Amino acid sequence: MKEKIEEIGKVRLDLKHYPGEDYYCDGEIEDELLDITKNYAEVEYPRIIEERKSWPVLYHLSALRENIVEWLPIDKDMKVLEVGSGCGAITGALARKAGEVTCVDLSRKRSLINAYRHMDCENVTIHVGNFQDIEPDLPCDYDYICLIGVFEYGQAYIDSETPYEDFLHIIGKHRKNNGRIVIAIENKLGLKYWAGCKEDHLGTWFSSLEDYPEGGVVRTFTREGLVKVAKKCGFSDVSVYYPYPDYKFMTSLYSDSRLPKPGELSSNLRNFDRERLQLFDEKLVFDTLIKEEQFPLFSNSYLMILGEMPKIKYAKYSNDRADAFKIKTLLTEWGSEGGTVRQIEKHPLSNEARGHIRQICHAYEQLLERFSGGKLRVNECKLKEDLTCKNGDTSVIFEYLEGITLEELLDECLERDDMGKFQTLFNEYLERISYREETAITDYDLIFSNILIAEDGQWHIIDYEWTFEKAVEAKEIAFRAIYCYLLENEKRNKLNLDYILERLGVTEVEAESFRRQEMKFQKYVTGKRMSMEEIRDVINQPIYALSELQMLSPAEKQREKVQIYEDKGEGFSEEQSFFLEESSNVEYSGTERKFRLVFEGERKALRIDPCSDFCIVYLEEIRWNDKPVPLKGRSISTNGIRIGESVYAFSTQDPNITLQLAEGEQKQENVLQVTMQVTKAPEKTVAHMQKRGLF
Repeated sequence: MKEKIEEIGKVRLDLKHYPGEDYYCDGEIEDELLDITKNYAEVEYPRIIEERKSWPVLYHLSALRENIVEWLPIDKDMKVLEVGSGCGAITGALARKAGEVTCVDLSRKRSLINAYRHMDCENVTIHVGNFQDIEPDLPCDYDYICLIGVFEYGQAYIDSETPYEDFLHIIGKHRKNNGRIVIAIENKLGLKYWAGCKEDHLGTWFSSLEDYPEGGVVRTFTREGLVKVAKKCGFSDVSVYYPYPDYKFMTSLYSDSRLPKPGELSSNLRNFDRERLQLFDEKLVFDTLIKEEQFPLFSNSYLMILGEMPKIKYAKYSNDRADAFKIKTLLTEWGSEGGTVRQIEKHPLSNEARGHIRQICHAYEQLLERFSGGKLRVNECKLKEDLTCKNGDTSVIFEYLEGITLEELLDECLERDDMGKFQTLFNEYLERISYREETAITDYDLIFSNILIAEDGQWHIIDYEWTFEKAVEAKEIAFRAIYCYLLENEKRNKLNLDYILERLGVTEVEAESFRRQEMKFQKYVTGKRMSMEEIRDVINQPIYALSELQMLSPAEKQREKVQIYEDKGEGFSEEQSFFLEESSNVEYSGTERKFRLVFEGERKALRIDPCSDFCIVYLEEIRWNDKPVPLKGRSISTNGIRIGESVYAFSTQDPNITLQLAEGEQKQENVLQVTMQVTKAPEKTVAHMQKRGLF
């Protein structure tokens, strides 16, 4: 057959086996993606993702998609085959690492998108057409073969009774000796499916848990199911990693050598593409599974490697930050004559972040001097810099320490209700971090998880990435540690904050100042970019919590409703009140309450009861006859406590907001418009918030 080559910049599109039309297409979104990749540089993609508020744009263009392969030990002497390359979500990462990248995809439109976004990559060739037609032309010397989100479609690629085994046999022929096959795929028993996420491919609830009763070509696997297929195909070296939250937007990668610890898995509400139920708190269930040593069975995704297992056993990506702070953290492990060697490494993920990596080593030297003679050890680190080439790596290498974090010890105290031991540990923490606090060098991120108590009882600072050359009072550092500790886990709300805040001597004014400082710090780290949680919110796929489902009793449903009281000159009474029912003018959506009411004649006052339970209310807007009602001053009063800008905490099951209405501003027909967010909260939590203004 005559060779058909199309060039997009430096990328080659091989159309020799293209059938002349795309057999699958996502419609207009692919035209939109093609337009973006033709007309915008990759550096502009984050802004476009935020502006478009679109799941497909996020899915195909997010830089976080590359994390699943970025950690692999690929170098410029290697060749990589990427099957099912699609719109090129991981092609760029492979091209930066490898000497040669060969892509295969059935769709010409998607291959064009891939080519335009990577048109400066002279080492990329994209074969367009059916894999079975292209496969005989491929060489058999690839160092890596990547099947990222592809293996589950094995039945579509291979028409046989054993399509997955046959697919692996065919793929395996193209791997060189000592090469690796990399497969990323969802776990059919992933915890997110039990919790209420729809199956990724079919968009139906519980279909993978029920073993796909309605059929179809897609099949995902359990861990043991994947390993079984690999073993049947004769692969003896099989290792499985656990991408979290899943392989699509991986931020952490675990292995059997480094499994997650309780408290680590807190980023679970990631339903970017479709609605979901929330049947339980995934974080708490993950903690239970981790303690029971069952995490591998319920990991949301798997990354299986056929071939020698890499030295990297754990990876954490911090690339949703400003460019100057994008880094990755690796745990490497290998055998030596003296036994197993482990070390922690931090590497930049952008040229701008090289300075940040060097600063970590500088911080080590400064903190070492400050805490010399004190009771905190600083984990040793060394700068490693490759100056032999323009793109040489810069990294810091940390000593690997065995032990338990202070966070884990404090959690154990709360689980045992041992508040005495908790206070003892906290006092010891405060004493140790207070050493020479007047020195103009401070580790701002001395949270409990960054302090490790080694087997010999020594306390070590194991991460000091955010060290600044200024003096900061120990009570501010400790307040931030408590603040982060409580936000990460609702189970910690049982902590009696009175002792902690009195021990620190933090006033309400100082607490508010510290909270504002924390917000500034987060913006400093992320720049102007949205977090993935914020992007999920603007894409706005609904989450239906168990409390919102129809199984609620009539009494519970009634407690969720807004109640309006009218004062016509005789005060408020139950007789002069009514509950808001959903209608064209009244919306109940998640925590949002939005309504428009018309009142005939004048009223002295109106009272709004946002629900009949302990709660936190954010008053987004109140308008009376199309004029905004000032949320400060005499026109509005509540029986709650203002804890933030337009935010009130109510430690009562009869929360109310009263509007005083001036007679001269009323008409025969008056209109009230309200938009507010109502979040129910445990009584003790709200009471503490009111008392101390902690949040």
